[in-house]
Amino acid sequence: MKVVILCGGLGTRLSEETNIKPKPMVEIGSQPILWHIMKIFDKYGYKDFILPLGYKGDYIKNYFINYKTINSDFEIDLGSGAIKSFKSSDEDWKINLIDTGKDTLTGGRLLRLKDSLNDTFMMTYGDGVSDVDIDKLITFHKSHGKIATVTAVRPQARFGGLEIINNKVESFIEKPDNNISNESWINGGFFVFNKEIFDYLENDMTILEKSPLEKLSREGQLMSFQHNGFWQCMDTIRDKEYLNELVSKGSIPWL
Repeated sequence: MKVVILCGGLGTRLSEETNIKPKPMVEIGSQPILWHIMKIFDKYGYKDFILPLGYKGDYIKNYFINYKTINSDFEIDLGSGAIKSFKSSDEDWKINLIDTGKDTLTGGRLLRLKDSLNDTFMMTYGDGVSDVDIDKLITFHKSHGKIATVTAVRPQARFGGLEIINNKVESFIEKPDNNISNESWINGGFFVFNKEIFDYLENDMTILEKSPLEKLSREGQLMSFQHNGFWQCMDTIRDKEYLNELVSKGSIPWL
């Protein structure tokens, strides 16, 4: 099963970092958060990734072009140019890096991948980590027979809400008033979609979290996989510092 990780946004709320690099390349510990997200799926054996790029996409391309060198120990003979590797990275990922436009919105980026996604696939955002059980997520998705599954989480009260009854998403409200309680379920990414999702996407300006998911919820085609474990997005410098603090203490719950 292929994994789509959205990598094209501007990351304006993290401008201290994203003036220089795209948000998925902001480092947590010694690696970009994108690497951490890919490791979550790798842990469950999912190694086939599609990265829809936009803002500063070349930064991500260059990272993976040079990945083996950056993450290896080696000896180089400058006279002959010969390189002898002592230690090499063990990731055996297949990565498709696709330019989906600088100004394209989330649903539009996904729509541009339609020809590459002919079966059920996973999708998440390039700025959030979790210890969600991917195997259980997929099993749940296959069990209900609906078009879409979203992982629902309960973080701090500054996100949009999901109204859930018997695991079915009755309404999808992205970022309403800031008085959502800590008991509210929110969109935590880590989606599973059947290919019919593309029938709900119109063009580059489609916002996945608006009309498509709202329509799916009205039609009873959006189910929630409720996750009570660790989840953290990286929207602000404070979020980045928190994640780095966890790594520095040797506590990396998502891995």
